[in-house]
Amino acid sequence: MPAKKKPINTKKKTIMVVDDESDIRDTVEEVLKRNGYDVITAVNADDCLDKLKKRTPDLILLDIMMPGTPVRIAAPKMKAKIAFLSVVRVSEAEKENLLKSKNVVGFLEKPFDIDTLLKKVKKLTEA
Repeated sequence: MPAKKKPINTKKKTIMVVDDESDIRDTVEEVLKRNGYDVITAVNADDCLDKLKKRTPDLILLDIMMPGTPVRIAAPKMKAKIAFLSVVRVSEAEKENLLKSKNVVGFLEKPFDIDTLLKKVKKLTEA
């Protein structure tokens, strides 16, 4: 009798993309979907917190500078891993402040290339 094959975990990882700029949000969403991820989008931290009541993603890609509740206040309330997206160079002091929230696992500086984005997302969702 042949050995039973172990079931392969084919569950797609879910990424939430939170950015107030629709072109960035739409582009990142499309890249991630084409590479096998489920994607949820939100337009700011408040929208993100509202959507997190219904579904928890494997990773949140969160823009730092958006209207509404400041990200530094909202991030600790987000019960998922967060990687910040920022066009603004973040100082080491500011990074340390943002990293105080235990769920912050990384930073991606805009503009980023697709390969860098995909490698970072893969690494952070497998950790």
